Amino acid sequence: MPENPTRSFRLGVAGPVGTGKSSLIALLCSRLREELRIGVVTNDIYTDEDARFLRSAGVLEPERIRAVETGACPHTAIRDDVTMNLLAVEDLEADFDPLDLVLVESGGDNLTATFSPALVDAQIFVLDVAGGGDVARKGGPGIARADLLVVNKTDLGPYVGVDVERMRADATAARGGRPVVALSRTDEASIADLTGWLRGVLAEFRGGRHEPSDPGPMAPHFHADGTSHTHEHDHPHTHA
Repeated sequence: MPENPTRSFRLGVAGPVGTGKSSLIALLCSRLREELRIGVVTNDIYTDEDARFLRSAGVLEPERIRAVETGACPHTAIRDDVTMNLLAVEDLEADFDPLDLVLVESGGDNLTATFSPALVDAQIFVLDVAGGGDVARKGGPGIARADLLVVNKTDLGPYVGVDVERMRADATAARGGRPVVALSRTDEASIADLTGWLRGVLAEFRGGRHEPSDPGPMAPHFHADGTSHTHEHDHPHTHA
């Protein structure tokens, strides 16, 4: 692939806890590291657990994987104030110039989590079948309007009583036809769907045809400690 004439393509990966965000990033790195120059920024509240998982998996050189400890709810650092993540991305780009792709992993959050387009050029939202076959129907900005929805761990469907094809159909309906990939690390066809989507959006970015879109602010929601967030202060964006 030709060298990126400007900067890396920045791809956010969000979704609830345990849906397989880190494993999806590891899969992308292992499949694409021979053709793309990749860096990763992970987000955790108080640890670097996700970064350590990726380094131990050997999917990239350890120094290409940076950890951000947000110290707050995960969505804060990917939407409300992206400064920590943006600096981490820019440091990676400066240290390994040029990079083709930087993957930014959100900490696990609920169905409303979305990235600011000031941080990433596109975003993947990840669900998994173990979360329940009805979860795709529940909607939310991430499910409905992320650039790609991944229904992950489809090989577990028979063991958790989930009709994967029904879940995929529900996800497609919830997204109004936007792309959905039903993914299993044991299914090469689904992996090809995922990497093919990424190659396609990267080609659009390199050709100047990709415009970052804003999935919209998070809906009001509550946390286990009783605090609530409305995100009414989110700044509007004019991207298409």
